[in-house]
Amino acid sequence: MAKQTLYDAPMNKEQTIHQSFAQIVKFTLFSISAGVIQTITFTLGEEIFKLPYWPSYISALVLSILWNFTLNRRYTFKSAANIPVAMLKLGVYYAIFTPLSTWLGQALVTHGANDYLVLFGTMLVNLATEFLVCKFFIYRGQINTRQKAENTGDQ
Repeated sequence: MAKQTLYDAPMNKEQTIHQSFAQIVKFTLFSISAGVIQTITFTLGEEIFKLPYWPSYISALVLSILWNFTLNRRYTFKSAANIPVAMLKLGVYYAIFTPLSTWLGQALVTHGANDYLVLFGTMLVNLATEFLVCKFFIYRGQINTRQKAENTGDQ
């Protein structure tokens, strides 16, 4: 008899909707905490170290990515996904998002937009797009596998 996995178990639609809503709420709350880290780091870069927009943005973004990845993998998606593979997948997303958001942000700031409005705008776009990337690309087929892996000693 074949071993039944977490994904073989039937799920009703209400559970799926409830779980997805809970994931959205958790992801948003963790992203807000990452946004605080990003804002503080960005502010330090701009106001204390007097850096231009783009180095302040990049350093702040990297710190928020590491924070958000760690919390969302463990608590939002409860995934036992291979960490280097998951980080590589996230890296693919950020290889696209970072240059585009940095270029557009710098262009907006150069043309007179407020640095902090640009930062918060990119943070909102990042929130929405990263959630979708995590749910449907990075952790696809590996959501809610963490506890099972811990119980079997796989993690």
